[in-house]
Amino acid sequence: MSKLVLVTGGAGYIGSHTLVALQEAGFDAVVIDNLCNSSEVALQRVETITGKPVRFYRGGVGDRVLLDQIFAENAICAVIHFAGLKAVGESSQKPLEYYQNNVAGSLVLLEAMRASGVKRLVFSSSATVYGSEAPVPYVETLQTGSTSNPYGTSKWMVEQVLRDAANADPELSIALLRYFNPVGAHPSGLIGEDPQGIPNNLLPYIAQVAVGKREELSVFGGDYPTPDGTCLRDYLHVVDLALGHVRALEWLADHTGAEAFNLGTGQGTSVLEIVRAFERASGESIPFQVAPRRAGDLPAFWADASRAARELGWVASLGLDEMMADTWRWQSENPHGYRAVDEEG
Repeated sequence: MSKLVLVTGGAGYIGSHTLVALQEAGFDAVVIDNLCNSSEVALQRVETITGKPVRFYRGGVGDRVLLDQIFAENAICAVIHFAGLKAVGESSQKPLEYYQNNVAGSLVLLEAMRASGVKRLVFSSSATVYGSEAPVPYVETLQTGSTSNPYGTSKWMVEQVLRDAANADPELSIALLRYFNPVGAHPSGLIGEDPQGIPNNLLPYIAQVAVGKREELSVFGGDYPTPDGTCLRDYLHVVDLALGHVRALEWLADHTGAEAFNLGTGQGTSVLEIVRAFERASGESIPFQVAPRRAGDLPAFWADASRAARELGWVASLGLDEMMADTWRWQSENPHGYRAVDEEG
């Protein structure tokens, strides 16, 4: 049986780390990515880490002709679907782009999978599907859909589409992986998070302050009902997250239907705890100021990841120190991310 997996958005942050985990687990990979928020350099570095080739097609999942070509040219056994726009704030300014890319693009991918007889899919979802009113810790049985931004709504909509598709086709096998806050980088320092423009996420911003790209960190809100007044989040090492996709892919072989799994550590860490941990790992001081709260930010949320442990055999094993050390190694060795290599090349 084929062990060739199509990874959509495979040149991105989580996608590139998942490629490494897939190849180390004995799978081969084909990637489709439009490079709107990623770099082909990441794929070259994955090949350096694993010593195995990655076949790359440049384009988007909304391109049915290209998808049909990929399925015709490769004996694909399953799909891991990362390709999607992911900035919460931007999604409120560009909702149509988010629904077009994330929802309509997923429909085109599903149609191409159906036409080629591919029945297994791991979907990159998000903890945002739980919405602002959900009690913590989040468990998969909570009602979803009370989302607070178009990004979260787009993930929830695709989950509904996938559940309906699985109900209609008893051979479909789908894992909906709900992430919390992925951070860190591969321990080699070769691949990591490389946001375009101003980072939307906390840790890349801290790392850019540490290498002198940005003057100081803004901590949005210091008066939340948390131990130190800053938001609590469930930070998860991207290497652990990547392994979660491999475990989900293996789980699909013996299951049908669409099932959701939380991937997180099961504990919250505050913004200030992250800052202090990064200072310890890097030896650099991180200047920051407390700024007003951002609209839509929740005081605290974290995962109940016991279902993933029970059914997928997956548990997060890397702690805060590894998350910070690996982020610092990546950022200090690649202060301009992949772009310096792109420009030289």
